[in-house]
Amino acid sequence: MRSPKQLTGVIFLTPDQFWQEFLATKGLDPATKYFESTYFGIDKKMANDLLALVLSGQKRATASSLLAYECENSPLPQVGDYSIITDFDDTPHCVIQTTAVTILPFNKMTYNICKREGEDDTLESWQTSHRHCFTIEGKELGYEFTEDMSVVFEDFKVVYTKTII
Repeated sequence: MRSPKQLTGVIFLTPDQFWQEFLATKGLDPATKYFESTYFGIDKKMANDLLALVLSGQKRATASSLLAYECENSPLPQVGDYSIITDFDDTPHCVIQTTAVTILPFNKMTYNICKREGEDDTLESWQTSHRHCFTIEGKELGYEFTEDMSVVFEDFKVVYTKTII
């Protein structure tokens, strides 16, 4: 386990330490595992802006490329999974729990679905921003964005937050 980061006397917990505090606070089995520790987005500004939306309650879902899971040989999220959400610098801020997972083609996404991400005012703006993110991610992972590629849409609820600083 990594040691806590420290800055001007303020201690920052690692994701694993944050997870253990969550388990203890909620009275859950200390052997319980989390699905992932991650941030949303593709760069620092986006990651920190999306974290703020999660913490405010506006962002209640996220969309990922099914191809990214396949390229990274990663399991898909399942209902009931817990994940730690961090800022871009890997400082944990909350734990979310997956409440639904839907897989559908990018071009079949509706505004009624994507508005739960809390990021966009229209389907068109959601498509533009996600087309951009999936294209960048695809170049990094070795897949090509297409309008009919499958999107993993994960609904979640925040089950734990802690003020860190």
